[in-house]
Amino acid sequence: MKIIKFGGSSIGDIDRIKNVLQIVRNGNDKEKIAVVFSAFGGVTEDLLKCAELAKKNDPEYQSFLLAMEKRHMQLVKQLIPVQKQSSVLTYVKVRFNELEDLFHGIFLIKEFSDRTSDYVVSFGERISAYILTEALREKGMDTLYVDARDVIRTNDNFGNAKVNFPTTNQLIWDLYNKSKEQLLVVTGFVSSTDKGETTTLGRSGSDYTAAIFAAALKAKSLEIWTDVSGVMTADPKLVYSAITIPQLSYNEAMELSHFGAKVVFPATMQPAMRRKIPIYIKNTFAPENPGTLICEQTENTKLIKGISSLSQISLLNIQGSGLVEVVGVSSRVFGSLARAQVNIILISQASSEHSICVAIKSSDAEKACAVIEQEFHYEIIAGEMDKVAIMPNMAVIAVVGENMKHHPGASGRLFQALGRNNINVSAIAQGSSELNISAVIKQTDLQKGLNALHEAFFLADNKVLHIFLIGVGLIGKALTKMINSQLSKLQTNYMLDIKVHGLANSRYMAFDEDGFDLSKEPVPSEKDLPMDLNVFLNTMNSMNFSNSVLVDCTASQEVGDCYQRVLESKVAIVTPNKKANSGPLEKYKELKKLSGQRNIKFLYETNVAAGLPVINTLQDLILSGDSVIRIEGVLSGSMNFIFSELGKGIPFSEVVANAKIKGYTEPDPRDDLSGMDVARKILILGREAEQDLHFEDISIQSMVPDDCVHTKSIPEFMEKLKGHDDHFRKLLEEADSKGEKLRFMAVLENGKASVGLKSVNSKHPFYALEGSDNMILFTTERYHEFPMIIRGPGAGADVTAAGVFADIIRLGNYSR
Repeated sequence: MKIIKFGGSSIGDIDRIKNVLQIVRNGNDKEKIAVVFSAFGGVTEDLLKCAELAKKNDPEYQSFLLAMEKRHMQLVKQLIPVQKQSSVLTYVKVRFNELEDLFHGIFLIKEFSDRTSDYVVSFGERISAYILTEALREKGMDTLYVDARDVIRTNDNFGNAKVNFPTTNQLIWDLYNKSKEQLLVVTGFVSSTDKGETTTLGRSGSDYTAAIFAAALKAKSLEIWTDVSGVMTADPKLVYSAITIPQLSYNEAMELSHFGAKVVFPATMQPAMRRKIPIYIKNTFAPENPGTLICEQTENTKLIKGISSLSQISLLNIQGSGLVEVVGVSSRVFGSLARAQVNIILISQASSEHSICVAIKSSDAEKACAVIEQEFHYEIIAGEMDKVAIMPNMAVIAVVGENMKHHPGASGRLFQALGRNNINVSAIAQGSSELNISAVIKQTDLQKGLNALHEAFFLADNKVLHIFLIGVGLIGKALTKMINSQLSKLQTNYMLDIKVHGLANSRYMAFDEDGFDLSKEPVPSEKDLPMDLNVFLNTMNSMNFSNSVLVDCTASQEVGDCYQRVLESKVAIVTPNKKANSGPLEKYKELKKLSGQRNIKFLYETNVAAGLPVINTLQDLILSGDSVIRIEGVLSGSMNFIFSELGKGIPFSEVVANAKIKGYTEPDPRDDLSGMDVARKILILGREAEQDLHFEDISIQSMVPDDCVHTKSIPEFMEKLKGHDDHFRKLLEEADSKGEKLRFMAVLENGKASVGLKSVNSKHPFYALEGSDNMILFTTERYHEFPMIIRGPGAGADVTAAGVFADIIRLGNYSR
């Protein structure tokens, strides 16, 4: 014998109903079953809405009632052959006539009691089960309609009636014995008192009905069919990577349901638990999916089974020196809350007995505070106890699993995951059974906390980075192409997943909670939102992913000025944008300090020399105790290309034009020729070498002739530059006469830096430098006689994007 139950979502429309009928038929062919049905999807809510409208003397209830009647009549016509519809339509019509009389009475007396409510909502299940009984009969099954009010006996606690199990079990057993060959089709949710008054079984009442029948008939299993494939490891609306839990013990399922898991309600499991009947949670829309098995003992070896949460929680803190070693304090706290009918969700008390924390629903916070302060009125007046402190807008997050008691380290992993994401824990609780570890965190951190814990416990070998990219130009596009091309390899070989949720250019921005499909090379356009940096950052924060990363591929001062705000939001930063690190020294130090204090990574390897490992190398030298004596660098790929080409006898203006065409320079070549970009790079290197360097400390020799500085357009500048070709030719000839080559370079020594054009002889490492390559020499205490040399391409979108990508991957390794 097997009991099968279908909820309202499973029978919400004709297509779903036909699917359910087929599932029932397949099940009935294999073994003896009984079926429990809820009301058709949304009907219970509509009935209650009608009643509320009638209570308010609003005649609009009649329209709602008429629409419900038409819906049910239409379903009869779609499910039952024309020649057999008459009796079923009559049954439905009579029921709706009764409802019309009921609502008219409510309309007249303007009253809607719990007793009346139970009777009103019972029509949903009674009508749906009757229609489906007849529909199954048309499928060739010998069905018997069972009004559960005839067999489930309860007290008169309307709205949440308590079952009289001895009487109920006997009535169900008697019914079964009289109809052994028939398929029982049972109304869920409804029951009755010994006086015949209609009652309901409370939340998830239809599930409870199915469990009651399963226990009474000693069924071999109970199947709850719903719209999800079993119990999930976390709420899939909040945790995108949530997966189905294959097996749960009864105790684990109870814990998860108490903390917000909505698939199974505790009362449902109690009758099945007593009889040790396995419960299967199945998906009506994916019947082939195995779903979740809930039973006494499980085979799953996972450390935890699921993560659940409760929102809209307030934390009350009761503390004072007068509470220490005083007997009865806890009794008075909990007694006062019980008398006020305030449910306590979580309790935490320090061993010092100085304070007690209780978590309750936020809606009860003011009442709870008042009754506790009334109970301890004299202690507060005497200064022995502080006024009760309320921490609103909190949430409880809980990890559940019986295996925690056999494996140490579960608590450590929980706190490490939350701490790594800068989520503060305000209170904790764990029972001696070690079945559940609960923590109270801010409501705003809930989604991030759930994802962080889910990754820590279920994707421990995997790490997911959530990217928000500003700047979808040459570098940004190259970066998204690289991520897309390498993603499969990163996922398979390195257990790293990268999802891009936000994209922005100077005009538009777009977001995707599931992550953009990078194979389609997405670029924000007029169909998306207008770019607003403040809105972009707010949206990024509201998505609240763990391991979020802002990637800034712009050269924008405005974006750079937001870095402090981003880090304070607990979001990491990866950027080639030099503006923030080359700004005021105090701002640079503040960003570094904030990154360290919050343990939020701020990576900017590509600030200098594109993808070359310059900054990381310098940081490693300093961290290992070395000290920098001198830094020399050809730090501009575009400038090195220009002066390398100049050595071939090509006029200076023509070389600059070629560099612009190749994309080596900025759109306005003066930005490169001015030396400002190189100055920013040597400034950043100086600061990384622990020198308090200001921009004013740098001597800059610009390669932009004075009469070209203020030309109105780029074409005008390029034309005017031709008049200075002779000047640069003479500089080249002078260097050639000494057997030297021209290099635009930066030098840092003794706290001072210079940027300009110099000629170097054949013994200097810069002499052999060609094309757009960069080269940096670090002369340090350890590398004194022979400086450390780093050389490679220092310009171009691809190499810069590769450096940014490397920093992103590095972030994934930091997050493990």
